Amino acid sequence: MTRFRHACNALLCLASLLALPARANDFAVGNLHILQPWSQELPPNAPTVAVYLTLDNQGMGADRLLGVDTPIAGQAEIHAHVDQDGMMKMQKVDDGVIVAPGTRVAFAPMGYHIMLMQLNGPLRDGQYFPLVLHFEKAGDISVDVDVLKVPPVDPR
Repeated sequence: MTRFRHACNALLCLASLLALPARANDFAVGNLHILQPWSQELPPNAPTVAVYLTLDNQGMGADRLLGVDTPIAGQAEIHAHVDQDGMMKMQKVDDGVIVAPGTRVAFAPMGYHIMLMQLNGPLRDGQYFPLVLHFEKAGDISVDVDVLKVPPVDPR
């Protein structure tokens, strides 16, 4: 009976661990929310990687993402994919990204994204790294970017 009890306790402990929620990865300053920042796991010698996230402005006034910084890359820029003469081309966004009141701006593949260049090392699934977003009104917002093998599914 003691073995049975120990086995049941072990199963209960395992079940409780599996029931723990995933690491929270949404950030906010005032009415500006940064949802689910993530980046793709890449081969060890990849020189660049994109970061994706959603900016959600729940306030009454617009804000603008002006730039980004991270210690894991020599350079970080806001980029967008644009249609230029029927060809999709990646382009640096020099004037920032406006987040109008009551709207969401998705940074996603084939759209806006944050491009990290001159990476300091490989990015592995399950890791995360710091990223600072510089906003015109909200100021600097520090987030953790999850490194994932498979892109997340946003239930929102």
